[in-house]
Amino acid sequence: MKDSYDVVVVGGGPAGTTAARFAAMGGADVLVLEKDREIGVPVRCGEAVDHEGIIEFIQPDKKFVAAEIRNFKLVAPDGTVVKPLIEGVGYVLDRRVFDYELARLAADEGAEIVTKAYVDSVTRNNGRVDGVTVQYKGDRIRLKSKIVIGADGVESRVGRWAGMNTTVSMHDMESAAQVTAANVNVEDDTCLFYFGEKYAPGGYLWVFPKGNRTANIGLAVAADQSRKKHALKFLEEFMEKKFPDASVLSKLAGGVPCAETLEEVSMPGLMLVGDAAHQVNPVSGGGIISGMIAGKMAGKVAADVVKKNDMSLLRDYDQEWQKSLGARHHRYYKIKKVIYKFRDNDLNSIAAAMSKLPESEQTLGALFKQAVIKHPTLIVDVMKLFFS
Repeated sequence: MKDSYDVVVVGGGPAGTTAARFAAMGGADVLVLEKDREIGVPVRCGEAVDHEGIIEFIQPDKKFVAAEIRNFKLVAPDGTVVKPLIEGVGYVLDRRVFDYELARLAADEGAEIVTKAYVDSVTRNNGRVDGVTVQYKGDRIRLKSKIVIGADGVESRVGRWAGMNTTVSMHDMESAAQVTAANVNVEDDTCLFYFGEKYAPGGYLWVFPKGNRTANIGLAVAADQSRKKHALKFLEEFMEKKFPDASVLSKLAGGVPCAETLEEVSMPGLMLVGDAAHQVNPVSGGGIISGMIAGKMAGKVAADVVKKNDMSLLRDYDQEWQKSLGARHHRYYKIKKVIYKFRDNDLNSIAAAMSKLPESEQTLGALFKQAVIKHPTLIVDVMKLFFS
């Protein structure tokens, strides 16, 4: 490593390496620092993305696409299955390979990538972030930079060290658990979603196929529910009932920030992207594509700041995010608060009504309409959703 760069990116996940890629494409001298020993490990994700989201950044490839998804099935608490019509295709990824490919694309553009590099602070000068300190190969090294991009995950340490409030309230932090399991009988082109208090109170349970009779099976529950019973316990009970013969290949648990995006995602010398900026979809908990979109924005702005030597241009990142996904995530957050009012009998009633419709009319729009019809008290919330 040199002792100075235009841009230092902390974190080698999709948001971080995409930011590095686009900053380097714009002519910036870029360094990515990843604390783990290799890019893409460990995987802390359900690994599902949609086609339209991914092609902006990389062409889908069988080496990192584990399964193509063309169908969803929504399972109500009483077992009623709804299969809404969806357009297009989605993918369940192999994140180890996918993240590696994104890092390679950044390196191809000239970004330098260093693993096993543990950033332990940011440095500041006259109120501006001007670099980081990193522990690497037994030494503590001071690196100067014009811009630091924090892509270091939920409750970003980089953001906190710089003085930004990145805390997620317990109300908005869901408890999640997931296994990757083999010897499971699932449809390779269909994602399953289970709803209800016995599966995942205040959240949902997913089964994402990965081919060859393997799948990611996980759930997220509301924080207040996880205090009564841990997410792993809910998952273990589901596995015992639905997939008793499965072999668990990996297991993980942690928090998912289903909050609104931070009010400010930049400050002089610093930008936050991905989970670090709370840019996760508050309803689904998905953050791969939104993190990459934010990374692209931040990388291009960083290159512009360096080129024009104008730190005030960092505000362009905040404005661009708010105009695009920021406003959408604000609406999603309101939807989340509406959805959390559903009880099992509401979900069963909605599923029953949907199942009576002709298959050609079983759309996501029809599903939402049934939700309002079967739960009239939600009309006010829905009106607020679209008119506020």
